[in-house]
Amino acid sequence: MRYEGRLYRPPSEADALILQATLGCSWNHCTYCDMYRDKVFRLRALDACLEDLEQAASVAGPHVRKLFVADGDALVMPMDHWRPLLERARSLFPNLRRASCYAMARNVRAKSPDELAELRALGLSRFYLGPESGDDLTLKRIAKGDTFAGHVEAARLCHDAGIEMSVIALLGVAMERSEEHARETARLVTEMDPAYFAALTVTVVPGTPLATLEARGRFEVPAVPALLRELRGMVDAARPTECVFRTNHASNYLPLGGVLPKDRERIVALIDAALEGRVRLRPERARGL
Repeated sequence: MRYEGRLYRPPSEADALILQATLGCSWNHCTYCDMYRDKVFRLRALDACLEDLEQAASVAGPHVRKLFVADGDALVMPMDHWRPLLERARSLFPNLRRASCYAMARNVRAKSPDELAELRALGLSRFYLGPESGDDLTLKRIAKGDTFAGHVEAARLCHDAGIEMSVIALLGVAMERSEEHARETARLVTEMDPAYFAALTVTVVPGTPLATLEARGRFEVPAVPALLRELRGMVDAARPTECVFRTNHASNYLPLGGVLPKDRERIVALIDAALEGRVRLRPERARGL
C-alpha cells in the first residue's frame, strides 16, 4: 500500500486494511484539528487506488476482514470513485465484513438517498462522524461547518440507508458553555441514535487556531474535574436506543466502556467515584492523540 503523509484511523479500525483514497480533508477548518493541515485536499487517482487493493490482496487477501477508506472525510468522493473501489474490494477480499470511512454531516447530506443505499449495498456500512458538540454556538466557535439540525438530518439519512454510525464528542472544547455543551451533546446523541458513541478530550495542538486562541488567553483546557462533569452530563442525559459507549481514546483521563442505556447507572457511578478521587485516572504522561 502507498501512503502520503500522516495517516489516521479510528481505534476500532486498528486491524483494518487502510486505503488512502483521498488526501487531506475537504473542510479542514476545525479550530482544534491539525490532522490534515499539511495536505491540500484532493482525490487520489482511481487507478492507483485499485492497484493498491490488488497489491494488498496478493499479500493478505483472505485475511482482510475490514477496509477503512482514508483520509479525513472520504465520503466526499463521487460515486464513480466509490463504486469501483467497493466492487473491487468485494471481489478481492472474500472475507471482507465491512468498509468504513470518516464522514462529515454535510457530505452525508450531499449524497442522495439512492446513492447512500447503493454504498451500503456495496459494503460501506459504517460512518465515523465527529460533531464534537450539539451546542450550535460551540459548533460555530470551533468552525465545525455544521449545526445540530444538520447532524440530525445526516443521521436520518444514514438510518434510512442502513448505515451504522459511530459518533464522537469532544470534551473541554466549549469553555464557559460547558453545561450547554454537555446537555446539547446528550440531546444530539439521542436524536442521532448512533450504534457507537465515543468521547475524546480536547488537546491544544501547536499550529492550530485553537493554539492561537490559547496563546491570546481566549481558550484554556478545563481542569480534569470539569471535564469529568461534562462527561457525566452527556452520559446521564443521552437516550440512544442501544449504543456502545467508549472513552478508550488515549486523550481521555478516565477510560470507560459499556452500553447505553443499559450501563448508564454503572458508568455514571464510576465518573462520580473518579470525581471523588476513588478511581485512578490515566496519568498525564500516558495521554496522547
